[in-house]
Order: sequence, then structure tokens, then C-alpha cells
Amino acid sequence: MARFWLSAWWKRKKLRHWNVVLYTRQGCHLCEQAWGQLERERQRYEFALRSVDVDGNADLVRQFGECVPVVVVNERIRFRGIVNPVLLRRLLEAGSSEPAA
Repeated sequence: MARFWLSAWWKRKKLRHWNVVLYTRQGCHLCEQAWGQLERERQRYEFALRSVDVDGNADLVRQFGECVPVVVVNERIRFRGIVNPVLLRRLLEAGSSEPAA
């Protein structure tokens, strides 16, 4: 029984078609925590992950202001401020059970 469970866990569908962007700024401790969470999950689900410093773009500063980190998945904002690990895991598990776009 345990062998079946482990096999199913390791064979979970990858999310290579997902594009995840973390909007951040220098000195943001919540951004560092969010990056750590996303990087751990990226290793497991293999989605594309990149970070963008909002201070390098005036439009992004206007759009996000002081409200960072912001996590965008496939062009849709999913998290602002704190990344809830339970909701992140649910999002990833739901995505890994859907057919690829």
C-alpha cells in the first residue's frame, strides 16, 4: 500500500506549462519567504519561475505600490502580501490534475 502511495506521489503531473512571476523589491522579507516557498514547489512541479523587481519599472510601482510580494500564475494574480502555503499547495495540486493547456 505504501509503495502505491509513494509511486503516485512521485509521478504527479508536472506543471511545465505554468508561468509564475513573483513581483518583489529589495529588502522585502516577505518577498524572500515567498521566493523560498515558490522555489521549493518549483523543484517539485517544474513550473517556470522568475522574479521581477517592481522598483525598476514606474508602471509596476504604480500598479503594486508597497503591496509586495505579488504572485502571478499564468497572468492571474494569486497572492498579495503573504503566500499562504496551504492555498499554494491546493493551487498546485489542482493544476497538476488538469489537462495541460
